[in-house]
Amino acid sequence: MLDKATRDLVKATVPVLREHGVALTRHFYARMFAHNPELKHVFNQAHQVNGQQQQALAMAVLAYAENIDDPSVLAPVLQRITHKHASLGIRAEHYPIVGKHLLASIKEVLGDAASEELIAAWAAAYGQLADILIGAESALYRDAATVAGGWSGWRPFKVGKKIRESDEITSFYLYPVENAPLPAFKPGQFISIRGRAAGGQMIQPRQYSLSDAPNGEYLRLSIKRETGLEERPDGMISNWMHDKIEEGSVVELSPPFGDFFLHTDRETPVVLISGGVGLTPMMAMLNHLVRKQPQRRVVFVHGARHRGVHALNGHVRDLAERHPQVSVKVFYEKVGNDDKPGVDYDLPGRIDLTAIKDETILPEADYYICGPVPFMKAKLTALNDLGVSSDRIHYEVFGSHTLSAA
Repeated sequence: MLDKATRDLVKATVPVLREHGVALTRHFYARMFAHNPELKHVFNQAHQVNGQQQQALAMAVLAYAENIDDPSVLAPVLQRITHKHASLGIRAEHYPIVGKHLLASIKEVLGDAASEELIAAWAAAYGQLADILIGAESALYRDAATVAGGWSGWRPFKVGKKIRESDEITSFYLYPVENAPLPAFKPGQFISIRGRAAGGQMIQPRQYSLSDAPNGEYLRLSIKRETGLEERPDGMISNWMHDKIEEGSVVELSPPFGDFFLHTDRETPVVLISGGVGLTPMMAMLNHLVRKQPQRRVVFVHGARHRGVHALNGHVRDLAERHPQVSVKVFYEKVGNDDKPGVDYDLPGRIDLTAIKDETILPEADYYICGPVPFMKAKLTALNDLGVSSDRIHYEVFGSHTLSAA
């Protein structure tokens, strides 16, 4: 535990962090990559371009300063960070490098306001946070390596099948090249895939949800091709996977990680709510439920822009037809003339949980949400308004976003 004087000095920087936090983190990343360019292969460079990473780190530093008296308040956030770090291969030896550049950035950005006492206080605070993260990540690495079928670091997989699921989403069935067993991960978890970007000059990791339940034979990823908009470039790795990776190609994967997963120890109903490519972890959960827990009622709610981008609908409809405990509600924002109600979609427009509350607001149910951040914020609010308690709502946030962001 940090002493009171140290904590007071850190808390005194809160107003500055609120006003200049992004400038500080932007300076930090530029400094770190200039001095340690090898770390560009570890950090998502697309998030550097669009500012997501700088914003996320600024908010994290601010939250840590605000809660320095009791960092345990941040436990859920830190747990999510440790899973992301473990998936990317961030190790204990990286923390001194990050700490050095963070402290130097504080001094360089704050200038005369960064006294020796303040820098010493932040050094102690960073050391405390690093110890927490290193300890948690070490446990994750150990568990991933020692579980049956598990491994440490990056493992080669061969693409056994490549299947186009929609105009945007393609599934890759990945088999270990050594034909060894695979671990029984938790439905909803993700892996990192390491690919080539910038004409092969840069290695970049990306995290994707596993889109099928554990089966011991293969891992499936259903990846959306990310097309660039004004605020972001084309997806480096999603386009590489779609354009360059074919059946027979070999890619490298991390072990499965993630704190968003199906609670398989329960018998209660499950409501899966997804938007767009957010359906991928829901597919793993749904497949697990019909195979291993057929006694649990499942409501699958999905929203898509239109039929052309709606992936895996046939599989979901088939499961609902064969398993009476599964019901499906699909919303299309744009309904085509040839779209068939009950076959392609069920209701027009965006997902409206109030309109289907009789089917979705169930006693003791657990609710799992995945999709774009605005989508998830809206569904969280809707569920709360419908009387669902927060401890029954579980969600996944990818990239550098946070649901608490303004």
